[in-house]
Amino acid sequence: MASKTKQAEPAHGYEFGGPLGATGITLGLPLLCYLFTFACNDVSGCPAPSLLSPKTLSIDQLKVEVGWPEDGIWGLASWEATGWTLAYYLFSALLYRLLPATETEGTQLSSGGRLKYRFNAFSSTMFTLVLCLAGTIAQGAEFPVWTFIADNYVQLLTANILISYALATFVYVRSFSVKPGNSDHRELAAGGHSGNLIYDFYIGRELNPRIQLPLIGEIDIKEWMELRPGMLGWIILNCAFIAKQYRTFGWVSDSIVFISIVQTVYVLDGQYMEPAIMTTMDITTDGFGFMLAFGDLVWVPFIYTQQARYLATHPVVMGWLGTLAVSAVLLTGFSIFRLSNLQKNIFRTNPDDPRVSELSYIQTKTGSRLMTSGWWGIARHINYLGDWLQSWPYSLPTGFAGYTIMTAGSNIEGAIKMIDGREIVQGPAKYWGMIFTYFYIVYFAVLLIHRDGRDDEKCTRKYGEDWEKYKRVVKYRIVPGIY
Repeated sequence: MASKTKQAEPAHGYEFGGPLGATGITLGLPLLCYLFTFACNDVSGCPAPSLLSPKTLSIDQLKVEVGWPEDGIWGLASWEATGWTLAYYLFSALLYRLLPATETEGTQLSSGGRLKYRFNAFSSTMFTLVLCLAGTIAQGAEFPVWTFIADNYVQLLTANILISYALATFVYVRSFSVKPGNSDHRELAAGGHSGNLIYDFYIGRELNPRIQLPLIGEIDIKEWMELRPGMLGWIILNCAFIAKQYRTFGWVSDSIVFISIVQTVYVLDGQYMEPAIMTTMDITTDGFGFMLAFGDLVWVPFIYTQQARYLATHPVVMGWLGTLAVSAVLLTGFSIFRLSNLQKNIFRTNPDDPRVSELSYIQTKTGSRLMTSGWWGIARHINYLGDWLQSWPYSLPTGFAGYTIMTAGSNIEGAIKMIDGREIVQGPAKYWGMIFTYFYIVYFAVLLIHRDGRDDEKCTRKYGEDWEKYKRVVKYRIVPGIY
């Protein structure tokens, strides 16, 4: 699917439900993050007991059960948590500049130019994790990074939400300084300058906003945010929850270790393959606005860690049989994802390679070739199927989730006892906790289906009748025989 020419595409229409949908997402997603944080908690249960009895629900009692701050809404934030969050971003930026990096050019822009990129996300993450490992070896589960995250989780969430809003506002206002034919290759995203303020703020007006920082130099905001602070934060939060489980129970479950390992591998794999991001829709098509800012800085680290956060308070033991079964699902998904993407990349860069030279394809009028056999003859986005299958092992280790925290001395049969004497039972909360721990699977399916639809629209504009011909040959979108 290698493109030889760059053609202008027709104007884009609204996506994500237009201005109304953009407004709902921009205002609603932060509230959803807070809902998950308080409804599934380490104070009373997951979900909070009062939520299971809505007819007798009392707001005052609910505040107690969810651990609502004593000083109300102002307790959701703190200068200390915000300061350390900003320090974390600064530290990541310094590593970006100081550590060795691979420098390369991105794909050709519609203006004809190419932007230069600096890749060292993998080494930056490894450097940071080695520091955390050293601190953990020295101080164990009481390492200040782990305890600070556990004690200030809500405030850290708020800090990152505020940063995402501020960043989205900055790039939106700055995008109005983009001039046609500028020497810096600044461009507006094809679908990001509709003229509607809230929609453009959400979707992103400027394609690849960059900023020059003292001592650090130039940073491509979108690429940097995509694979650095949020992705590393995903790993760090998981580690903090492992430490919390140990401080709470005196032992660590195989389930939380398994989830943390596979998610860490997922992040490191993406960072190691950082140059591959250059051909993704996020970089080539989407502008940088609230959608990506919030997704990178809040959604990834705080929503993708819900399973480890849950297990920190309700340990689940999978055993070897459970671990092997979940591993089989993971291996299947990873194999489909990696092998299909590898085949696509080889076909794009070296179509004469013996591994792809026998594949059939459709030659388009744009000069591109669309594969119709091999992995990509099975489904138009077979890699999405592999990606989605990989999401299941993130949630399966939580089992039939849900728990209630009982007071010390309850002496309930089968309860899991904390070091402080409190007891964890499932009781009526069983299954209801799956709303939180299996949310990622449902969300990711919706995300991939939506992304497939966006890509279909893009390819229809780009390839025209050739794309329709391709769809008649490769009939299924993601799941062979089903969808």
